[in-house]
Amino acid sequence: MRYNVLACDYDETLARRGQVTDETIKALERLSRAGVKLLLVTGRELDDLLAVFPHPGLFDLIVAENGGLLYDPRQRTADALADPPPPELAERLRREGVTPLGVGRVLVATREPYDVHVLCAIRDLGLEAQVIYNKGAVMVLPPGVNKASGLAAALERLALSPRSVVAVGDGENDHAFLSAAECGAAVANALPALKDACDLPLAGEAGEGVAELAERLLSGDLDGVAVPRRHVLLGRTDEEEVRLPPYGVGLLVAGPSGSGKSTVTTALLERLCGHGYQCAIVDPEGDYAEYPGLTVLGDPDRVPGVAEVLHVLEQPEQSVVINLIGLQLRDRPAYFAELLPRLTSLRAKLGHPHWLIVDEAHHLMPAEVRNVPLPDAGDIGALLMITVHPDAMSQGALRLVTGTVAVGKDPEGTLAAFAGALGHGVPALEGAGDLALWHVGDPTARRLTLEPARVERTRHRRKYAAGTMAKDKSFYFTGPDERLRLRARNLHTFVELAEGVDDDTWLHHLRRGDYSAWIRECLGDADLANEVAALEDDGSPQESRARMAALIGERYTLPAEPTDFDPDHDDR
Repeated sequence: MRYNVLACDYDETLARRGQVTDETIKALERLSRAGVKLLLVTGRELDDLLAVFPHPGLFDLIVAENGGLLYDPRQRTADALADPPPPELAERLRREGVTPLGVGRVLVATREPYDVHVLCAIRDLGLEAQVIYNKGAVMVLPPGVNKASGLAAALERLALSPRSVVAVGDGENDHAFLSAAECGAAVANALPALKDACDLPLAGEAGEGVAELAERLLSGDLDGVAVPRRHVLLGRTDEEEVRLPPYGVGLLVAGPSGSGKSTVTTALLERLCGHGYQCAIVDPEGDYAEYPGLTVLGDPDRVPGVAEVLHVLEQPEQSVVINLIGLQLRDRPAYFAELLPRLTSLRAKLGHPHWLIVDEAHHLMPAEVRNVPLPDAGDIGALLMITVHPDAMSQGALRLVTGTVAVGKDPEGTLAAFAGALGHGVPALEGAGDLALWHVGDPTARRLTLEPARVERTRHRRKYAAGTMAKDKSFYFTGPDERLRLRARNLHTFVELAEGVDDDTWLHHLRRGDYSAWIRECLGDADLANEVAALEDDGSPQESRARMAALIGERYTLPAEPTDFDPDHDDR
């Protein structure tokens, strides 16, 4: 289910002339039994609402006073979400005969034409306040307080995300909270401006429209309704932007080492997090350990527990990197098989995480794994898998793929490998650009140009310079007789060890082209690999060491002080 929260306006949305029909109540009860959280978001004062609505306990929380008050019907507690209005405002309006006049915890309300009195009083008293109109109602609130801010407070209280909310309303003051929700719906009797601006106009009026929306939620029909304003930018062709829906996608990013898979992934990740989608990144190689704004769990010496991961993900604003660099390659599929169903259960309960990003997917779901415990990508929200070898992935993982992004100089070959693994024909490529997007089953794939991340990523450079690369990506000085096993876990350690190994060991690897092969295949730096390859044909041990250290230093900033080096035999 894409949405697990329904947020409703009250007057002329849920209710007609203040009353809610039994049919509408039954529709909401069905949603509640299905695990959907219900929020009521109204401009009414709380006492006024409770006087006309006998079912407040149907809702998990009620936002009253147009975003100024948060009421818990079960605990019967009410919390003001802003400072109260100064008494002088209401006193002046009473003296001037303004009626009706409502004074709540945060809100002061009347009706037109008394907005003239309200505006003059605000000006004369020197108040910082906003005036909100709604079908003749006039509401005075502190700056920044509206239905959207009240919805945000309610979601925070429940550890829920606005990216999992569908909201429905009818009037001027509903624009803000419909825009804040993932999907905004308008009942048939809504103002024309709201119906034009919403994502989903409903056929039914008031409570009938809400019941219609509830039925579409329960049936799953609402999951497939496109909300274009929420689509995530991938890149551009000559004619248009290319965007991806944020739900139900099974995206595979594939290509050889150093081809740009990380560039695509980090661009999407930046935009997803920037738009409020919670991401869980499974990171076997420690590539995301320094990505800004993410909570990193795990390091080379500690594998994060599944319960620890779930605990952090309970807070929807926290996107998480699950760093598995400390886990043996052979143990990664079992860890992922335990993690995945727990993530889907968390999403079923809270509506997040919204995206699961799986780097080195062929390590976590290799071809030998027959079953992947995920029936559909939508069960985890959306899925992004990154791999060098799509043909080495589990068939259970490949069946989740709805689209493939091929990067590198040979996208045809990458798409052919994937299509062959699925038993599809190879799509024809159209257009121009630095990557290719294929929607599985289409006869053609189209090239496009990636829209890069706004901030240039340097995580690979930092990791390769002074971080900790996985054991299977590290360089090992063994010598001609393989008497040594000195592990260079980054470029800094590589330069240090190169200075200390004997000439025979250094020349053994130099003449075999091991250094350039490591830089090309494991670091993905083809330019540096080409420069290093030129050194491997000739040069004395001392000269080649110095020139190689200089080349590395020009491209990567190495630390001034040595990094800690673990002399333990198993980690060298």
